[in-house]
Amino acid sequence: MVYINDFSEVGRDDIPTAGGKGAGLGELVRAGLPVPPGFLVNTAAYELFVRDNLLARSIQDHAALPSSAGTKDYEEASARIRGLFTGGIMPEAVAAELRDAYRGLATGTGSEGAEEATVAVRSSATAEDLASASFAGQQDTYLNVHGADALMEAVVNCWASLWTSRAMAYRAREGIRPDQVRLAVVVQRMVAAEAAGVMFTANPATGRRDQIVIAAAWGLGESVVSGAVSTDDIVVDAATGTVVSRRTADKEIMTAYADRGTREEPVPAARRHLPVLDDAAAAALAGYGTRISRHFGSPQDIEWARTDRGFFILQSRPITALPEPAGETPRDWSVPYPKGLYFRASIVEQLPDPLSPLFADLIDGSVSRSLNALLDEAFGKSSLRDGDLGLPAVNGYAYYYYRTAALWRLVGKTPAAVRALIRGDAHMGIQGWRDYSHPRYVHAVESWSATPVGDLTGEELLEGISALLDAGTVYYTAVQSIIPVATSSELAFQKFYDKFVRQAGDPPAPTFLLGYESEPIRAEKALFDLAGWSRGIPGLATAILGTPTRSLARAQLSGAAPAGMDPDLWRQWEHRFQLHLDRFGHTVYNLDFINPVPADDPAPLIDTLKFYLRGQGNDPHRRQELAAARREDSTAGILARLHPARRAAFARLLRWAQGPAPIREDALADVGLGWPLMRRMLHELGRRLAAAGLVADPGDVFWLRHREVSSAVEFGLAAVSSPAAITGAGKPVLAEVVDGRKLRWRGQRNATAPQMLPEIRWLQRSLAGMMPGGSQDQQGNVIKGVAASQGRITAPARVLSGPEDFSRMQPGEVLVARITTPAWTPLFAMASAVVTDVGGPLSHGSIVAREYGIPAVLGTGVATRRISSGQQVEVDGGAGTVTLVQSGRD
Repeated sequence: MVYINDFSEVGRDDIPTAGGKGAGLGELVRAGLPVPPGFLVNTAAYELFVRDNLLARSIQDHAALPSSAGTKDYEEASARIRGLFTGGIMPEAVAAELRDAYRGLATGTGSEGAEEATVAVRSSATAEDLASASFAGQQDTYLNVHGADALMEAVVNCWASLWTSRAMAYRAREGIRPDQVRLAVVVQRMVAAEAAGVMFTANPATGRRDQIVIAAAWGLGESVVSGAVSTDDIVVDAATGTVVSRRTADKEIMTAYADRGTREEPVPAARRHLPVLDDAAAAALAGYGTRISRHFGSPQDIEWARTDRGFFILQSRPITALPEPAGETPRDWSVPYPKGLYFRASIVEQLPDPLSPLFADLIDGSVSRSLNALLDEAFGKSSLRDGDLGLPAVNGYAYYYYRTAALWRLVGKTPAAVRALIRGDAHMGIQGWRDYSHPRYVHAVESWSATPVGDLTGEELLEGISALLDAGTVYYTAVQSIIPVATSSELAFQKFYDKFVRQAGDPPAPTFLLGYESEPIRAEKALFDLAGWSRGIPGLATAILGTPTRSLARAQLSGAAPAGMDPDLWRQWEHRFQLHLDRFGHTVYNLDFINPVPADDPAPLIDTLKFYLRGQGNDPHRRQELAAARREDSTAGILARLHPARRAAFARLLRWAQGPAPIREDALADVGLGWPLMRRMLHELGRRLAAAGLVADPGDVFWLRHREVSSAVEFGLAAVSSPAAITGAGKPVLAEVVDGRKLRWRGQRNATAPQMLPEIRWLQRSLAGMMPGGSQDQQGNVIKGVAASQGRITAPARVLSGPEDFSRMQPGEVLVARITTPAWTPLFAMASAVVTDVGGPLSHGSIVAREYGIPAVLGTGVATRRISSGQQVEVDGGAGTVTLVQSGRD
């Protein structure tokens, strides 16, 4: 058996024996790239060490942790397993080959012969550096190792590092079993690097594949990889080698060799502000990057070093989290219509991203019509004129637009409008929602559901999409008439209670409004009950937990049992889960219909259900019972001690506040009633347009303008029986247009949209209290927002942009998002706190956070931009602050 391989003997097909890092180095050597001399201790050596020391059974026993295991469990298991390795004996067969290979790296000659090499010893796991997952940093690296005995010790320590607590937990999340991993070890001669760093052959910030990004620092590269030192950042055009941009850092510290290992030392003053690489050197290094990415056929994350002999490539692995290419981030926020104000408020709060083109075309007119109707009803028919309001997009972001003159007319009629809302005149307020708006919306959805979407003509599909969006917009506008009632009643009660009733030791005002039923709470309880039912079916809970979430979600949509799951168990589960989706699957994460709802993609709900199946989280039934009991006990205690007049006022205001709060949540939860059907109609249109050769994929319909879809329908390209592709084997007609719009949209998404336009400082300060988001100019380690739910917690953050990220949420993390809607509620069961860019003390996020008893700071304006996933933060829900404790790890 051979336990040592030269790099030239392994390649990309040898990951089972060489690990990801070793296989990558082998490919680099084969491609003729400058790699420091070295060799590979293959996985057979690891297996022999484990077998000779009788470790296999003990490793599996310690590593086979339950799905409910926490950080402490992994740390304890890791300590036991690593102790097994450090107490083991290196097999002589491996030791002999290792000594021979090490002697082969000897450098120079001296009075006693060749000088022993100084080497770097790096782990190379069989599950790392793959295109589908990044395991970077999960195992250990040992630098400046000198001597055969020190080398053998470092190899054993590398083997042991396969079982660090972080590596074990990471593999568990990725679904990789303990018996599926092995470890090879890379041994390379250390290079006397005067500079080092990392290079990405695609821009990790924008996803652009035509740019190479280099981070460079003086000294050794380990501190660059770990983020411990400041780096020069250089962007190079991949095609020409031209430096597009550079930022030269003040480089205070560098990593250098010590007698053993490495140390940090100050950068000489003369070099602190000098560029590490000039333009020519950056172009030469980028040239290597281009060769490497072409060789591997995918964008690469490369570690490099520079000596007086030139550049060396130390490692190359796929970039696993590269975003799709994005256009330029907009900087100019000029408005399309002058003489007006633009606000990111109300319905726009549920549109946190740039609008998709088709939605943007349809929503502006829909919102204008419905809002005109509501304001006419509230303020009188003569209040608004053509062009007084709208929902235009600026850099893709939706804004409420009010002509200045119209604002002054509405302000003068506000008192009468408020009285109308409170009375519930006509279609407004709680009564109007219950008796008119909600039934009307349900009827519209049922009417359009009567005919299968596949049987509708192109004209009927377009008509149905517009009709359902209009119905949803009219419904949302009606819901807006409930919000002022709920807000004013809660604020009135809170002010009266805090000023005239509350004494030391009394609970805060929200206590009297908690513990009621609402649609998001009913949805959570139903999911919890589904988990409980699943545990009662023998084998079902184990099957669900053992099946990847994505497989379960795809199977739910197709109706076919996922691979490896018993069909009888699947049928029982699929039926019950479908009942849940039929009732609650229409909640929206984002009003733009480009975003799937749970009925389209149930994966986020399945992740939450698995959370409950593992026995994590609190029983929502019990939590609600306790909140209701606290509410009733607190109310009884207050009423018993108050003077009759004050008691009567307290009771009257309390009844007024308790009425609208849960109804507001019920109303908001049903905004997306028409979204599942509308999305099916859109996908049917997209399927026909793809068959006609207009677009490459049915989902591209969202990226078309309304006039383009209308023209296709008019020319018969979206008939029930779609024609054959009109472009034959060529590129779809609108493919480049769609790709360009996607590129632009992704660039716009990287922007932070101002809360109000034009950006007039004094006006923004004057109206700051009316905005749902805080100042975007906040600096320092403390971010200020709205104190929405009391409590204080310090925990790692998890920044989520939408449901596509929900699976990354881990129990106990702080949920950080632009906004939370009712569809985000399942994540509250996992979160230790909630922080948002947009929201206030009476928004959905604050209400649900109080129900869950977790701190919440909302409306920070900057949280998703200032906080990174993995970063330790302290959330103080009473003070309304978020303190940045340490940098992120992800």
